[in-house]
Amino acid sequence: MAVPGEGGPDAMIVFIGEAPGKEEARTGRPFVGRSGKFLRERITQIGLRASDIFITSPVHYLPRRGAPSKKMTVHGREHLLKQLAVINPRIIVLLGNTASFAILDKKVLISKEHGSIVQRDGRTYFITFHPAYAMRFPNGKKMFTRDLAKLKRLMTTGV
Repeated sequence: MAVPGEGGPDAMIVFIGEAPGKEEARTGRPFVGRSGKFLRERITQIGLRASDIFITSPVHYLPRRGAPSKKMTVHGREHLLKQLAVINPRIIVLLGNTASFAILDKKVLISKEHGSIVQRDGRTYFITFHPAYAMRFPNGKKMFTRDLAKLKRLMTTGV
């Protein structure tokens, strides 16, 4: 089943992940598995409501094996960019390598660039870890939590 994303049609923040997992493909909803629950809890903790956000991925279907290939990501980029044009969010959160590559069209070292803001084409992008990484590593969880605190400041103060 395709998983195009969900959330407010005029969301102020879009979270972009990687690709649906088995649970997401089964339900047609993004980020509903373990890492999705973790992400959604953190989103709520920084004061965002479901209507404030949209969650999607560059790849809208379950990859046959593991992470999506570069070819799948490039193919999905076209549809993702159309979604972003319609939603027109204030901030786009790039959750990990696949999301960063899909949008920025370059390999990003998340361990070095997490928490950073990229201004491009009139949009504001915020780079952080994928929640699956944050759940797997205690230090990753700490850095992800700090990044979301920074995102909250960005939302409220623009800094």
